[in-house]
Amino acid sequence: MPEQTNDSPGLGALLARLERGELTRRGFVRRAVALGCSASAIAGFLAACGGSSPTATSAAVPTSAPTAAATSAATSAAVSPTAAATTAATPAGGGAITPIATPGRAASPAAGASPAGSPAATGGGHVLGAPTTHVLGAAGGWGPGPSKRGAAGTLKVLYWQAPTTLNPHFGTGPKDQDAGRLVLEPLADFGPDDSLIPWLAAEIPTRENGGVAADGMSVTWKLKPDITWSDGQPFTAADCVFTWQFASNKETAAITYGNYSAVDKVEALDDHTVKITFKQPTPAWYIPLTDAILPQHIFKDAIGSKAKNFNGNLKPIGTGPYVVDSFAPGDSIAFSANPKFRDPNGPAFDKVQWKGGGDAVSAARAVFQTGDYQVAANLQVEPAILDQIVKQSGGKAQLGFEPGHGVEQVLFNFTDPNKEVDGQRSHLGTPHPFLSDPQVRKAFNLLADRKTISDVLYGQSGEPWALLQSVPESALPQGDTWAFNIAQASAMLDAAGWTKQGQYRAKNGVPMKVLLVATTNSVRQKEQQILKDAFEKAGVQTELKSVDAGVYFSTDPGNDNTFQKFYSDMEMTTYPVGNPDPQRFLSFLTTAEIPQRENNWNGNNAWRYSNPQFDKLNAESKTELDPAKRDDLFRQQYQLLYDDAVGIPLVARKEVFGYATGIDNTFGQPWAGLTWNIANWTKK
Repeated sequence: MPEQTNDSPGLGALLARLERGELTRRGFVRRAVALGCSASAIAGFLAACGGSSPTATSAAVPTSAPTAAATSAATSAAVSPTAAATTAATPAGGGAITPIATPGRAASPAAGASPAGSPAATGGGHVLGAPTTHVLGAAGGWGPGPSKRGAAGTLKVLYWQAPTTLNPHFGTGPKDQDAGRLVLEPLADFGPDDSLIPWLAAEIPTRENGGVAADGMSVTWKLKPDITWSDGQPFTAADCVFTWQFASNKETAAITYGNYSAVDKVEALDDHTVKITFKQPTPAWYIPLTDAILPQHIFKDAIGSKAKNFNGNLKPIGTGPYVVDSFAPGDSIAFSANPKFRDPNGPAFDKVQWKGGGDAVSAARAVFQTGDYQVAANLQVEPAILDQIVKQSGGKAQLGFEPGHGVEQVLFNFTDPNKEVDGQRSHLGTPHPFLSDPQVRKAFNLLADRKTISDVLYGQSGEPWALLQSVPESALPQGDTWAFNIAQASAMLDAAGWTKQGQYRAKNGVPMKVLLVATTNSVRQKEQQILKDAFEKAGVQTELKSVDAGVYFSTDPGNDNTFQKFYSDMEMTTYPVGNPDPQRFLSFLTTAEIPQRENNWNGNNAWRYSNPQFDKLNAESKTELDPAKRDDLFRQQYQLLYDDAVGIPLVARKEVFGYATGIDNTFGQPWAGLTWNIANWTKK
């Protein structure tokens, strides 16, 4: 087997030296040119390192000819889904991608990578839906919890991606979900070891206690008595029934709509008992109502088409540990302790000041250097910079790594973003001029230098990855990988009829030109630049665009720059897992989840991928009660997504967050955001 190589060996070391000030910009340019980097790539790196991120980078800058090293590296070995995986050459110019057997990755991070005492978060440890055996807090959740309400004072939280809604049924990522979780709670949620933990539920339903029907047709939840909403109204089973009605109404256009697709009806058997009946045998009985429960008396007039603009989305009434004092979408939130919270000793913090905006580097500095904030999430910062920031902390803050945060990936648009049909672009009826061809998509996968992206831009917070998700392992096929091979990619594009006409490729007069969009973030701008460098070497004209995260992840149907509208050829994001049951993520890729004007662009299938075979497998896994057979159906679905080259998976990420020393019980987990257990956070 050949030795693994890269197009830009040593680039990581150069970038690290540049960031630390050990190398001048001129020196960086000279050495990068010697390594074969293009002019556009070098310019992008310098812009990102200098703190400026151009909103659009023209593709007109000519790239330099591949160096001998780059040409040799174009026949390089595969980049495996594991850091220690072996490599093998792929057939030169061949149309097929040869899977290479790779060992399974480690199930948990290296010792010391997570906060002290943090449990492994891997998934697949036991039968999903099993009740937790961990000690619970007085209000539910991962205990033991606080000893005196408000004793910890004010908690200051910084998310560089600012929230725009506090209703998790409309939240488009952790920025919204995490903020909303302080107020609105589920019946239960999965813990770090993928066991179910009760919140508003009195207990977790099982077959033994009669809660889960043996035929898979129903589940019955017992609710905790004497819980009130923060306005004093009682919480009852009627609120659970209403939440189903709200989320399952197509006109509501909730992102949680798919969670209720298997539900036939939800009934309140009494004030504290709710029964969910399914349309067919349903193994994932734990998905409905384990999202945010809404108060019927507040949202009853906001169901359907009026839901999106309802004022209660910005200042909801909830059962959670906090109430909203004020909220400026895209900027800041002021929370105070809920005086009617069911735990008389919680929450520990009497106020939470939540700030959004800025960038990941500034967020890290605000916790580790200035101490202006006590918690900062999603620290997508290059390893060399983050290490330097953490070292300057003097022990006043700590870094947390939690596995399973999701896979950083490039989504292919299967539809044409430049053709308008009935007033909308990226319409399901308009195939993309070249990304609808699987051979072209496979060629683009060969142009992704995953190892450089992972090593240079993520370090211990990520690893090269070949699939659209990274957990749970039991549901993932083994051995899938992609090579980084510019020569083979070029040959595949030639074979597909996209030949060079001058510097760039075209077919039948249609240019092969792509617009790649990502959120404004130094790491992502450098990822874009690494991809652009390889694309351009292969003859693909490439334009880059960065969009503020608050705009990109907005739920405003009038905003044309959202990742769900997808008015570009490719876009970059990380898809969090959201649930240890693979059904939830895999259902995102079904035809029914495609965002279109008819559903206010709120479907989860931003790719616009539509495959009847995948839809069939997905439907089968929804009703298969045998866990082993169901896992096999999941593996088949992931394998089909790989075979179809649905996107360009890049890096399996860990959630990286900073928190002030002394704050405890902040265990992250892959299935929900950082604040999933904030009711039980404490401060020493």
